[in-house]
Amino acid sequence: MFTQNSRNDLQSQNFVDPALKPVLAKFNFWRWFWIATLVISLPYAWYCFYVPSNNVAWAADLPSAQQKASQSGKPIILFFTGKWCVPCRIMKRTVWADEQVTALVNKSFIPVTIDVDDSDSGAVRGRYSVGVTPSTIITDSNGNVLQHKVGGVGKADFLEMLGSSSGGGESLEK
Repeated sequence: MFTQNSRNDLQSQNFVDPALKPVLAKFNFWRWFWIATLVISLPYAWYCFYVPSNNVAWAADLPSAQQKASQSGKPIILFFTGKWCVPCRIMKRTVWADEQVTALVNKSFIPVTIDVDDSDSGAVRGRYSVGVTPSTIITDSNGNVLQHKVGGVGKADFLEMLGSSSGGGESLEK
């Protein structure tokens, strides 16, 4: 047990070892470093996986898209994607959700999205040699390729691709 004198001695002495002081300073730096990393990375991770809704009139599947295309004479847009694909999500957020893209696609194309993880998509992926997501292929109603873009495409490039494939000389600028 402590006596009164030993308590006073303990209280009057600073029991922080001078050798531990640099370690304490490092600890505070790393603690704040990891807190800052967490604060910055969580919103970024949410942003990477956030996909807003869009008003594109997607066809249910490729056979129905081909039927609509043969009736209307419009080209088909095949958008190969995966639920895990971050560049696909970015493209859905920056390109497919854009009002100008939506208006042009709904007016001049029959769009269909194809999930590469779906077992039924194997024949379509093989036919068009799709091995990378996102892949965007524009075909005529018979399935002949008009345009083929591999990887993420920005809005300007996508609109250019749509303009050259629609054949109608669509105005792409607002």
